[in-house]
Amino acid sequence: MAPRWSPDSWRSKPIQQVPDYPDATALADTEQQLSTFPPLVFAGEARELKGKLARVAQGEAFLLQGGDCAESFAEHGPDTIRDFFRVFLQMAVVLTYAGGSPVVKLGRIAGQFAKPRSSPTETVNGVSLPSYRGDIINGIEFSEQDRSPDPQRMQMAYRQAAATLNLLRAFSQGGYANLEHVHQWNLGFVEDSPAGHRYQELSDHIAETLNFMRAIGLTPENTPQLRSTNLYTSHEALLLGYEQALTRIDSTSGDWYATSGHFLWAGDRTRQLDHAHLEFLRGVKNPIGIKCGPSLDADELLKLIDLLSPQNEPGRLTLICRFGADKVGDHLPAMIRAVEREGRSVVWACDPMHGNTIKAGSGYKTRPFDLILKEVERFFDVHRAEGTHAGGVHVEMTGNNVTECVGGAKAVTETDLSDRYHTHCDPRLNADQSIELAFIIAERLRRDREGRPMPEVSFAAGE
Repeated sequence: MAPRWSPDSWRSKPIQQVPDYPDATALADTEQQLSTFPPLVFAGEARELKGKLARVAQGEAFLLQGGDCAESFAEHGPDTIRDFFRVFLQMAVVLTYAGGSPVVKLGRIAGQFAKPRSSPTETVNGVSLPSYRGDIINGIEFSEQDRSPDPQRMQMAYRQAAATLNLLRAFSQGGYANLEHVHQWNLGFVEDSPAGHRYQELSDHIAETLNFMRAIGLTPENTPQLRSTNLYTSHEALLLGYEQALTRIDSTSGDWYATSGHFLWAGDRTRQLDHAHLEFLRGVKNPIGIKCGPSLDADELLKLIDLLSPQNEPGRLTLICRFGADKVGDHLPAMIRAVEREGRSVVWACDPMHGNTIKAGSGYKTRPFDLILKEVERFFDVHRAEGTHAGGVHVEMTGNNVTECVGGAKAVTETDLSDRYHTHCDPRLNADQSIELAFIIAERLRRDREGRPMPEVSFAAGE
């Protein structure tokens, strides 16, 4: 039987990736103040999301999760939020039509402020300072003042998340999500893309469907489903003091929910079975995720599932797989077979970003678009071979015209990286690359749905 859980039981466990705050009293005061603030999301919304993810787990829906690598205080303008929302809608519409099933829209937004780091310090010109851990903890500028962890940043993050959620809810329900508008945006993408001819057929089919619905009297004006949508929020549950302060008892069920976001996940660096982050996540009733990388074997995965989803509740647990394009065949089949053998209900999602990060000759971190596509394709291939459901994708992306990932139809080259390299941490797909990825995944979903034959795939060691 698992030990009794409480929102602060994680404090008795070993912990990784924790900042060293210089003023413990100020930290405690800030956490106490946050605990009196209103929730950012509601328990009923988290339950609703869990129900939709249950459909994904059962092969009846598809998960689209994406957004910033790390949200910043400096880029918190309405245009940035609007552009992300628009691109995300464009991706979702294409995937919905091609897959013939609902798409669950889950943004990395309104809370994705903290980042794990490979080293606690960074050294520049012989000077060592704490590593940048996200705007909720410290500043990105390389100075002693900026890099010193400041608990007041947690309140700044809370207020930015609240403002972001307010705008997202307005966009979702106020008419901006009008399906006909979204289709017009996609038409613009197809017209402008060098590979637009490849996506023209799918775009034409969507147009025909919209015209048919209008002909029989279904319009955004009289059908709410055509002018509104639901967007849920997610982030890595890294800064546990912040998460604890925003964990509340749901008055209708008596259960504990994290109200900082609808969906939380633990990263590859913080998923130790006996450590603090999993101790926190096991007790909240939100749907949660676990990043699964090459260092995780099938036996350990089953232990994680038993800890985090002991009731085997559909929609509770999403496995976000991040191996690298050439390592999918080495790791994913064994994981799927173990989960299927034990009868566990999970959502399988592909994160094609984190295993495909390279350093360009110019020194910039980047991610080749071709490798991202390759990992997604192999993720689908493995699930097809195993007879299981490739449940979704998890991407770092933005609605802005950045130059951070190389490749795509509007090819970003290594030389281009310095033009608009704006990320605070890892490289993101730009708007065109994100929509292009959605069209390519849509082609795969449509092909699989129609039962078209696929080439035989072998997964040899070292592939």
